[in-house]
Amino acid sequence: MSTLKSSSTHHTPWALDLGATTLDSTTVQFRVWAPMAQRVSVKFFTQSLKPHLLKKDKEGYWEAKVAGVKPGTTYKYVIDDELERPDPASRYQPEGVHGPSQIISPQNFSWNDQGWKGLPLEEYIIYELHVGTFTPSSTFDGVCTKLSYLRDQVGVTAIELLPVAQCPGLRNWGYDGTYLFAPQSNFGGPEGLKRLVDACHAQGLAVIMDVVYNHLGPEGNYLGSFGPYFTDTYKTPWGSAINYDGPYSDAVRQFIISNALFWVTEYHIDALRLDAIHGIFDFSAKHILQELGEAVHAEAQHLGRAIHVIAESDLNDSKIIAPLNKGGYGLDGQWSDDFHHALHCLLTKEKKGYYEDFGKLSQLVKAIKERFVYSGQYSVHRKRRHGNSAKIVAPTQFVVFSQNHDQVGNRAQGERLSTLIPFEALKVTAAAVLLSPNIPLLFMGEEYGETSPFLYFIDHGDEGLIEAVRQGRKSEFAAFGWTEVPDPYAQSTFDKSRLQWDKPQSEEQQFLQQWYHALIELRKSIPALGPGQKKDSIKVWANQKAKVLTIHRTGQSGPEALILLSLNQNVIKTGIAKPEGKWTLILCSNSQKFGGQQNSKLLNTLQVPSESLALELPPYAVWVYTNS
Repeated sequence: MSTLKSSSTHHTPWALDLGATTLDSTTVQFRVWAPMAQRVSVKFFTQSLKPHLLKKDKEGYWEAKVAGVKPGTTYKYVIDDELERPDPASRYQPEGVHGPSQIISPQNFSWNDQGWKGLPLEEYIIYELHVGTFTPSSTFDGVCTKLSYLRDQVGVTAIELLPVAQCPGLRNWGYDGTYLFAPQSNFGGPEGLKRLVDACHAQGLAVIMDVVYNHLGPEGNYLGSFGPYFTDTYKTPWGSAINYDGPYSDAVRQFIISNALFWVTEYHIDALRLDAIHGIFDFSAKHILQELGEAVHAEAQHLGRAIHVIAESDLNDSKIIAPLNKGGYGLDGQWSDDFHHALHCLLTKEKKGYYEDFGKLSQLVKAIKERFVYSGQYSVHRKRRHGNSAKIVAPTQFVVFSQNHDQVGNRAQGERLSTLIPFEALKVTAAAVLLSPNIPLLFMGEEYGETSPFLYFIDHGDEGLIEAVRQGRKSEFAAFGWTEVPDPYAQSTFDKSRLQWDKPQSEEQQFLQQWYHALIELRKSIPALGPGQKKDSIKVWANQKAKVLTIHRTGQSGPEALILLSLNQNVIKTGIAKPEGKWTLILCSNSQKFGGQQNSKLLNTLQVPSESLALELPPYAVWVYTNS
């Protein structure tokens, strides 16, 4: 089977070996894997070019160099003189998932980011967005118009795009992609995505690409026509599992790792977020995740840029991000659902579905201190023990959030926290995320309390498939007791999910945006309130009765920090015994400039310990102190 080509010795990204590669202005190399086929040719959708027969090598790849072919030419492969199929490694699908592939020349775009070296992961403050609903134009160019706002008025340092690989129709979350190398045509295609990445780098913003390597969408998924890309050995909730460890799996692994390297080379992407890796099954001696991470890191070294691989996982398994020398896969980071669930349940009081495992203040304490809440103990929801310890990995390897596309969009009505909890409580969630030692992530519109929902939407062309999705969503929500489910296929469902940029912000929304900006500025300017470099740089005390957390943080330099978080909906009087020292107030959520009612009993300085010290915290309060 085919072996992966090392980036250290192969200076052309080997991702470009697959599909249609422009060798010069009129010559294109075609390469496709179809090990069982007896004959493969390329058919051109122009009268001046005749079909061209490809030649098969011993590894099952069909290849040919064809003269007289220019960028912009459309084509399909013909398998055994019967099946016409788009290119599995198509660079562009201008007519959608069923149409022909189009030849793209990377040389046609002039990059301006030659000085960009990327950002260390610990400097990431992530803003997750869906291109289709983020701006009125639903395009990559539309996102470009908001970059100055994201950098200056919000303060984030990275944007994360929900998947943009070509999906059916014009409106889709992105997780039904079937052409992993082709940016969504109605978003702006290859040129539009490159303009966005180039513009981000000009603003000093990193770009994270959400990629899906656990399944492909059901419509326009023609990979099975070419070879054994899928397996029946394993099952995923979303479609056939990808063949990472069965017969012929070497070429499948090459296809997927080629895609990862394709994004970071041809599109200058700074980080990959691997969707739901618990749906990736591999019993090989070297797991596909480890191999992918090693390939991306090698390419990063060759390119002289910081490039990161971040997993989404519900396994609570530290092996995913543990270093290679400790038996891990060596990925750079992973999402922390436990942090979200612990915080969400305390404020919303929800207890159905997977939320039944959460709701205790001690769980939020553990999420802050140890990352995983479930590190081997029994889970009522899963009806088994779950997880292992994450103490061996750094806080900056975990991405935390109070909202994201899944946790909002996988509610029946797509409600954001702005419609579920009080205004002051929104400030608490923001502080918990942005002043954590982890990597914070915001979901688009969260920073000003957007009230429009973010719903699940699709645009399939098959009525049977549409109905299956409708019924699947209703079944999925049964565990939560949600019975009213918007039609995912309706245009109105998509339209409701757009951010309302043209709607004037309320006074509370303006205050909330100022609060987010102030928290981010503190995170950037005070090391003790930024990313936690050491595993023991944070201590947390919980007053269970008062529902108040006292968080003590230290940085590598500068003052220490003390954060008081009240998750109580009532005024609460409490003392504080630790940490010792004299503390000066630097930020207060109930300040009038953040829309609060100024507390006459606010203590601008604290002396700890003190027998006479008594704090009167207003509902859902955040007070931040430093010791100098």
